[in-house]
Amino acid sequence: RLFAPSPAAMRLAPVVAVAAQYTPDWPSVDSRPLPGWFDDDKFGIFIHWGVFSVPSFGSEWYWQHLEAGDKDYVDFHNRVYGKDFKYQDFAPMFKAELWEPEKWAATFKASGARYVVLTSKHHEGFTMWPSNVSWNWNAGDIGPHRDLVGDLSDAVRKAGMRMGLYHSLFEWFNPTYLADKAANFTTRNFVTQKAMPELREIVTKYLPEVIWSDGDWEAPSEYWTSPEFLAWLYNDSPVKDTVVVNDRWGQGCGLKHGGYYSGADRQQPGPELLKHKWENAMTVDGTTWGLNRMSPLSNYLSASDIIKELVSTVAYGGNLLLNVGPTADGRLLPIFEERLQEVGKYLEVNGEAIYGTQAYTVQNASVGEDLAYFTQAKQDESVYYLHHGWPQAGAAVQVPLAGADSAELLVRNSTIAVACKASGNVSTCPLPAAVFGSPSVDPTGFVLKFKGKPQVVL
Repeated sequence: RLFAPSPAAMRLAPVVAVAAQYTPDWPSVDSRPLPGWFDDDKFGIFIHWGVFSVPSFGSEWYWQHLEAGDKDYVDFHNRVYGKDFKYQDFAPMFKAELWEPEKWAATFKASGARYVVLTSKHHEGFTMWPSNVSWNWNAGDIGPHRDLVGDLSDAVRKAGMRMGLYHSLFEWFNPTYLADKAANFTTRNFVTQKAMPELREIVTKYLPEVIWSDGDWEAPSEYWTSPEFLAWLYNDSPVKDTVVVNDRWGQGCGLKHGGYYSGADRQQPGPELLKHKWENAMTVDGTTWGLNRMSPLSNYLSASDIIKELVSTVAYGGNLLLNVGPTADGRLLPIFEERLQEVGKYLEVNGEAIYGTQAYTVQNASVGEDLAYFTQAKQDESVYYLHHGWPQAGAAVQVPLAGADSAELLVRNSTIAVACKASGNVSTCPLPAAVFGSPSVDPTGFVLKFKGKPQVVL
C-alpha cells in the first residue's frame, strides 16, 4: 500500500529543495536544512495508541511496570485479568471496532493542527501496520486485522494535513534486542533484522513527513546506525525533500543531533532554544501519553492552559505537538474532542499570529498581571501581541512597544482598527467596546497586530 500526498495536502508551505548528497556521519546529516513547512505549520497532533490502550491503566508503560513488579499495576492486573493473563493476551482485545479514521482526521483538522503523528510502534513492539518484520505482533495479523497506519495516513491527507509517524527504536522485551544489550551492544542483530528494516518499510510505504524517533537512550547512535539511516532518508528516500526528524537517535543525541529538537518530554519554551528549531510535545492528560481510565478531571489541561502553552511555545520559535490517547476500540473521549475544538476556535480567530510567524526580538510581552507574548510575521515584519485573557470591558491594554499609534485587532475573518497612544516605552491601546463577549473574538485571548516593525522596549 503506497500513499502519495493528496492535492489538498500539497497546499502546505514551501519546502526546501535538497540537492546535496549527505554522508553517513553527524556533521553531514546535521547540516541538512529543515524543510520550511515545519516551522510554518506550528501545531500538530500526537496520538499514543496501541495494545497498551486495552488495559488503559496508569500509562502506556503498563507492560514495563507490570514486569518490574510495580504494586499498583500488578494488583490491578491480577484483580481484573488474573495472574495467568499475559500482556500479549491483550492484543486480540485491541480491535479498534469503533474506529473511524475520517472522523479523527476531521477532529484534528478542526483543532487547527497542520500535521498528525501516530505511534506506529511503541516500546511494546506492536506495529500498527502489517509489518514484514513483526510476525503475529502487528495490527494486520492480530487485533484490528487492518492497516491502522495506512488508513489514518489516507484520512489525514484527504483532510489536507501532513502525516507523520512515531517509531520506537528499541523494544522492551524483544529477545534479539535483549541479546544485543547483554553483549553491551557489540552485536547489532536487532538493528539489522528489525529496527532499520521496519523504519525503511514505513518510509517507503506510507511516506511520512515527520519521523518522531524514540526509545534510543539505552544505546549509542553507532549501534542504531542512525547517521546511515538519515543519510538514506535525505538522499534517496521518497520523502527526502519534505521529511523532518527529531533528535532521539541514540545516547547523547538530544538537543545536539538530528533535525529539530524535541528534547525532553514537555520541553518548555526559553531563550536557550531560540537558535535551533524545536518542539514542545505535551499531553492533554498531563500525567500520561496513552489513555488512563483512572485519570480524574483535574489531570486534564483546560483549553486555556493548552492555548497558553501553544502561544508561549510559538513565541520562542517552537512547534506544539499536542497528544491525545484514544480508547482501544478507536474512540476519542469527548474531553479530548472538546479541548481540540476550543483550540481550533482560538486559531480560527488568531491563527494569523501563529502560523508562518517567527520569534520576535523579545518574546515575553507581559506587563504586570497581563500575560502576553510577541510573534512576528515573516513576510512584512508586522508584530503580533498575543494577550491571554481579556481586560475588563472598556479597559485599555498597555503594550511594551514604543511609538505605536495604531494597531489592528484580529477578529473572525477580519480586523478592527484600534487607535493607540504612545507614551515613553509603552503604547496604550483601548479595545473596542463592541468586541467584548462578541462571537467575532475568542474568550481565551486576543491579538493586536502592529504594522511597520515597531520598536520593542527591551
